[in-house]
Amino acid sequence: MIHRSDLVRVLESRNGRAALISIYGDDPATLAVQRERWSRLAALFAGQYPEQQQIRLFSTPGRTEVGGNHTDHQSGRVLCASVDLDIIALAAPNQDDVIRLKSEGFPGMDIVDLRQLDPVREEREHSASLIRGIAAGMRNRGHAIGGLDIYTTSRVPKGSGLSSSAAFEILVATMIDSLYNENSLSPVERALIAQEAENQYFGKPCGLMDQCGCSVGGFIAIDFAITGQPQVDQVHFDFAHSGHALIITNTGGSHADLTDDYASVPRDMSAVAAACDHQVLRQVSEDDFWERLPHLRGTVDDQAILRAIHFFADNERVLRQKEALQQDRFADFLEEVSASGRSSWTCLQNVYSATFPREQPVAVGLALSDRILAGRGACRVHGGGFAGTIQAYVPHDLVDTYLETMSAVFGQEACSLMQIRQIGSTELQVD
Repeated sequence: MIHRSDLVRVLESRNGRAALISIYGDDPATLAVQRERWSRLAALFAGQYPEQQQIRLFSTPGRTEVGGNHTDHQSGRVLCASVDLDIIALAAPNQDDVIRLKSEGFPGMDIVDLRQLDPVREEREHSASLIRGIAAGMRNRGHAIGGLDIYTTSRVPKGSGLSSSAAFEILVATMIDSLYNENSLSPVERALIAQEAENQYFGKPCGLMDQCGCSVGGFIAIDFAITGQPQVDQVHFDFAHSGHALIITNTGGSHADLTDDYASVPRDMSAVAAACDHQVLRQVSEDDFWERLPHLRGTVDDQAILRAIHFFADNERVLRQKEALQQDRFADFLEEVSASGRSSWTCLQNVYSATFPREQPVAVGLALSDRILAGRGACRVHGGGFAGTIQAYVPHDLVDTYLETMSAVFGQEACSLMQIRQIGSTELQVD
């Protein structure tokens, strides 16, 4: 732990600089911005918790989906990566058996009494439920928990498809683990606890990709073939030397209620699996699917069949993307990204809502990206689809043009320029 008044000095020390470089890279301007950000957070922490003199520093990245669009809910494979947009926190233990968490820019404070860890109905869909659920999950697994005073600030935009909620969950799990369990949990164990909290306490069904992406770090391939036991492999690739920037653009939300559109994807895929006598498509042999196709067209609708075709293609594509990165064949990786994007548009059909075809912000974003890139780089729908974000890998010489053009169409705050971060959720070792 360090004294909060020493934070600025510590971050400028050799160890502090090394800790920042490990997360944000070695660009001097970026490091200066981050030092100022941490310094400002220390002032906020001191104002909120004046009695707390000793602090510890934590950072959890957002994540971007790289491959495997809508494959996880069918026990498929995904490829994702952590990014250099993060939530940072200062934390100190307290003796009150209470977790108090204040987030910059949000009213009020989350206050969770650790003596009562059952779900609280009034907390559902609020961040306090996630804190309570994570604490309960850790205690139920035999891990220690205890009081904390926390102040956070985030650069992971809400609604960006970068999993701000999962980053928050993993941050809380990391702080409890570091302060009360000497970092005894693996990144995947933290992810499983966070997923459980979101499902059971927050009240939102979710897969495990988001939590793993924020927890592990770098590119990771996840195989969900065995329920509750994901196989997670780090994929070592230095994106900083790829000659490309990663840009996520928020094309805007739809005015329509897209709940049924999102629900229709797993429903359609599961219907095809059921017609093949299985629960999820991962259990279905692709050869068996094609052999059954004449019969399937009389059993399920064509959209469901197309979505199953997408699943089989994208599930195998993840393996090729993983191999291309491992072998430093970035051009081949980009070809697979483009192929995944085409499959999402034509087969998965999650680029716009068929119920509201006159609203197509994602399609406009992809078409405009194709025009700017002109056969270079790659772009695809990002995440759930139907509205929201797209992902583009943009050659460095086109970055300014891409940002200027996309911002003119979708708004000055629409584009997020980022790098792949090699370290997942972590405590900064600065002393």
